[in-house]
Amino acid sequence: MADTKQTKTIGEHYAAAELARRGWAPALTRDGLERTDILAVMAEGAGRRLVEIQVKTARGEKAERVSWPLGNKSQAPSAHEREYFVLVAVPLDHSVRPRSFVVPRIHVAAAAWIAHMNWLTDPGAAIGKRNAPVDRSRVGVDTFIRYEDRWDLLELDQADAPVLLPPIYREYALSPRVGLREDHEWQRGMPEW
Repeated sequence: MADTKQTKTIGEHYAAAELARRGWAPALTRDGLERTDILAVMAEGAGRRLVEIQVKTARGEKAERVSWPLGNKSQAPSAHEREYFVLVAVPLDHSVRPRSFVVPRIHVAAAAWIAHMNWLTDPGAAIGKRNAPVDRSRVGVDTFIRYEDRWDLLELDQADAPVLLPPIYREYALSPRVGLREDHEWQRGMPEW
């Protein structure tokens, strides 16, 4: 079994290196700063944009099969427009490089709720077999595939970022069976995607 602290370290340093390659000046925060593992400033150009990034890392035999735990804290509303997640999938095979998915916080919050509630309320599931609470939500690579290596999204405020979740998620979000968490920003208006 993989050491979870080591897995966290791999993801944070991988994300920081990728940010630096793209002209950002990343600073790893100390443990205990809630919701922010990396503060990054765009060091190139005149903008000096500052973003907060939470890194979630998961390891697996194959990167395309990993899923990240995205519980209540991951589903909480954004504090501001420049909050993002970098989801890192680390394959156990050291010859294969990690994969990264850059996702605005409000998109992660929606995906975590939608994926879990769709699973929990699936009409085809056997009665009584699915009862895990939403704080146990796990979301896989397939949900975030269109966010892979989308470091350019960090240059946009969350409200301006295109929603790249699977199109069916919009239908689920609008359905009474699944919906969105009551305090989610999209309750005030669902974006197109």
